[in-house]
Amino acid sequence: MLWSFASLGAGVAHGNDRGRDFDFYVLSLSWSPTFCTTADAARNRDQCATSRQFGLIVHGLWPQYERGYPETCPSNQPRRVPSSLGRRYFDIMPSMGLIGHQWRKHGTCSGLSQQDYFSTMRKAFERVRIPPALTRASRETKVAPDNLEQQFITANSGLNRRGIAVTCEAGKLDEVQICLTKDLRFRTCPEIDGNACRQRSISVPPID
Repeated sequence: MLWSFASLGAGVAHGNDRGRDFDFYVLSLSWSPTFCTTADAARNRDQCATSRQFGLIVHGLWPQYERGYPETCPSNQPRRVPSSLGRRYFDIMPSMGLIGHQWRKHGTCSGLSQQDYFSTMRKAFERVRIPPALTRASRETKVAPDNLEQQFITANSGLNRRGIAVTCEAGKLDEVQICLTKDLRFRTCPEIDGNACRQRSISVPPID
């Protein structure tokens, strides 16, 4: 799930010795209504309070190797993300805990400053068109993971099946992981594609 920090990322970690020489980004988008049905939701009121109606939010923007990924790289940037910076991104990543964790584990390996990393994260999020099935999810539905991937492909010119993975948790939509070049163009990524949910049908909890 989104907030299980011990399991964040994709692939096998290679430490931090190759930090900035990564190959591409993974933009990981989490389906907030699924997370907000878990026991962890009570600790994340900024995301799951009843007045909030988040759909897909940014889990992270992860520098990635073709196999595995760097993490917690040496950086001359502060480890702590100031609230004044982090809260600018609460519309797409509504938790200072997640923002700080993502910076320390993944952002430090981008070679970017904190401001530039989070700015790039927003640009990556805005690069992706979310299909109507997930922007208007007012009631619980069932969908085949392959069908949901196809909806993203249809909505995003240049995206193909080997550059996206829809993942699931306990039979529910968990994340949509999309691979991007360093200049935020869609690209293929066989290892990430291999993370895709194998179930024939999954539930999509409603936004409201």
